[in-house]
Amino acid sequence: MKSKIAAAALLLLPFTGQYALAEEAVDEEKSSLTISAELGFLFTTGNTKTGDIKAGINLKHEAGQWLNSLSFNALAKKLETEDKITKEKSFESTDNKWDILGQTNYSLEEGGKNYLYGSAYYEQDKFSSFQYQTSASFGWGRHWWETETSSFFADIGPGVKYDVIRAIAATATTAAIIESSETAAIVQAQALYTKQINDFVEFKQYFVAKQAFESGKNSVYKSETSLTTKLMESLQFKFSFRVDYDTEVEQGFENTNTETSVTLVYSF
Repeated sequence: MKSKIAAAALLLLPFTGQYALAEEAVDEEKSSLTISAELGFLFTTGNTKTGDIKAGINLKHEAGQWLNSLSFNALAKKLETEDKITKEKSFESTDNKWDILGQTNYSLEEGGKNYLYGSAYYEQDKFSSFQYQTSASFGWGRHWWETETSSFFADIGPGVKYDVIRAIAATATTAAIIESSETAAIVQAQALYTKQINDFVEFKQYFVAKQAFESGKNSVYKSETSLTTKLMESLQFKFSFRVDYDTEVEQGFENTNTETSVTLVYSF
């Protein structure tokens, strides 16, 4: 109905000069930019004092056959510890990491299912086996299905991954942190499934694999499962569970890391 109003207004422009009416109808039809921000806190007191903060922001921009997205996530955790000798208490960081992911999709035909993509990723984790990890990939993707209540997108393509590795070497008196780097050619595959369970609850499942071609090089697998409940028009409650798996890590570090979070999401 709105598109018909816009078209009628455009036809009358030479005679009426009502440019404002046409622009207003087109603007209301669809916003090209969407932004959402999420924030979560957890503080405990008593025998144990801890403080956790999780924050994130997601941007999505659509223009013609282009779709651009950018997401940023950060997590910080602190735990109160006591010095065994001086008995002094202080807060010590137990987790400190952040990551950023950007991707651009170009539809091969207007309103079509196939698209070309390019993506870049950067992650910094103070307590992992890596000082930081970064990767870039490009390739082909497809909207395998998209209905009013569900959708499934997946893409695949070649790329490159660069890791700065953190190794801890123990000596007779202390431990030293030694850094090295590794570059690997990869094939990246990622998929996103979305299901609108009802008017208030949405389920999302995201998975990405970065498989190194060369044996012995680190491959990365990430999965995030989330359930979002609408509290108000622009405010949502989000529960998410994330799994990160690296095939090759240094001694003393775990291959698998998990993260469970509860946050409030504001969309505007």
